Amino acid sequence: MSGPQCCSNPPSLNPSSGAGHVEQLGGLSTYVSGAPDSKNAVIFITDVYGYEAPLLRKLADKVAAAGFFVVAPDFFKGDPYVANDPNRPIKEWLQEHGPEKSFDDGKAVVEALKSKGISAIGAVGICWGAKVVVALAKVELIQAAVLLHPSLVTVDDIKEVKAHVSVLGAEIDHMSPPELLKQFEEALAAKPEVDGFVKIFPKVSHGWTVRYNVEDEEAVKCADEAHGDLLAWFTKYLK
Repeated sequence: MSGPQCCSNPPSLNPSSGAGHVEQLGGLSTYVSGAPDSKNAVIFITDVYGYEAPLLRKLADKVAAAGFFVVAPDFFKGDPYVANDPNRPIKEWLQEHGPEKSFDDGKAVVEALKSKGISAIGAVGICWGAKVVVALAKVELIQAAVLLHPSLVTVDDIKEVKAHVSVLGAEIDHMSPPELLKQFEEALAAKPEVDGFVKIFPKVSHGWTVRYNVEDEEAVKCADEAHGDLLAWFTKYLK
């Protein structure tokens, strides 16, 4: 994740974006959208830019509109990565915000959701967030997972998941190239107890699902297709 691709097309953060609101959940400031009385929840674990990205919140709202209680916690605790900051390159930022450090925060969010009476929980891992989601999936804290252009996830990680996993990747991606995703697919195929799905979207780059140009018709179309796949996965395994 040291390359520039993971940090391309940085969003303009907007703390007031989205149809939902921010509240405390599991000890973290969390963007919340959807019906709180839903028994099905989806956790968004974001890329390095965090939970104030408008297109991320737009996707969260889209999932919420389908009947899910959606939460996007601020795993970076007010300190998202700032693109092109010469004083703090991504490698340095990652030393303070490694995904392995966020597993406990993720677990606390899951427990907070369960305390609200939610019975089925899924998680979306976007780029950086995919590593955290996989960690939750290994210990059966969630029932279903969707990884959007994952970073840092290994074949060994995939071999250990116990939740149903959908991996939506990009053809042009140095973080998780198609060859690696094919290995994910093989690892999932060897696990009959979980359903695995891997799809490589042609002609798109890492980050295309939440960092696309809203004025580019083709970019919007590709993002929408991935969003539809994500929603179908959670509808299948959480409802």
